[in-house]
Amino acid sequence: MNQEKYLKNRVALVTGGASGMGKAIALAFAQAGANVVIGSLLASNNSSKPEELVYLPGAEELETTKKEIEELGVRAIATNLDVCSMESVQAFYDVTIKTFGKIDILANAAGISAEQTICGHSDRLWQKVIDVNLNGVYRTIKLCLPGMIEQRWGRIINIASTAASVGSPSNGAYCAAKAGVVGLTRCVALEGAAYGVSCNAISPGWVETKFGKSWMTHIAETVEEQNPEQYIQQTKETNPQKRMIQPQEIGALAAFLCREEAFGITMQELTVSAGALW
Repeated sequence: MNQEKYLKNRVALVTGGASGMGKAIALAFAQAGANVVIGSLLASNNSSKPEELVYLPGAEELETTKKEIEELGVRAIATNLDVCSMESVQAFYDVTIKTFGKIDILANAAGISAEQTICGHSDRLWQKVIDVNLNGVYRTIKLCLPGMIEQRWGRIINIASTAASVGSPSNGAYCAAKAGVVGLTRCVALEGAAYGVSCNAISPGWVETKFGKSWMTHIAETVEEQNPEQYIQQTKETNPQKRMIQPQEIGALAAFLCREEAFGITMQELTVSAGALW
């Protein structure tokens, strides 16, 4: 297989694919030759509340990402996607099967957060964070895994977080959801192991995306009572590598995990944090 286009004729689904880490993953798959289907909840379909920390791209950003994928010489589909809705996830799956006939790779990058203590949590906010970050991953895997098992080849990559193994007094729902993603990853890896399917979780630290900067700005203003730019710079300076992770680094790792020679890497939580714990 051509090592430059080792994913030629493969089909990849990416949730949260219009921006941030999801976009970087989608572009990395395309660079390796895969046709890519991206889905993101769009700002025009926004049903989020002020206490939810989430970045929602617009339709123009979704279309721009689609064009960037196509410029790499592959086919692309871009659509609105709500991972909290099984109907929406089913439509996302169906358009892929109708167009390409199969799904080889699934990357779950859609995510949401909230800054709230357990004592202060509303049940609605707790359930929303869990629903997007954990149940959304379950919904896509439930649809895609059977076909991967049947064709005896598949790669599933879930974006977890360093929060899966490091606690925070104001991120209980997020930490719990991401720990759940790691647990789910291990179970799926074992279910698919005998059928050519691997499943891994990538756990990034702070990543320099629009969502990451927005989240850090919120923390600076509402929790730390600091200037956001100073807080972000301080975060970089306290990192062992004096920086934040770039989304392209996550994309590169996701693409590597799809290589034939990476099949033995499965059931793993791969931390990309430049040495930081959180």
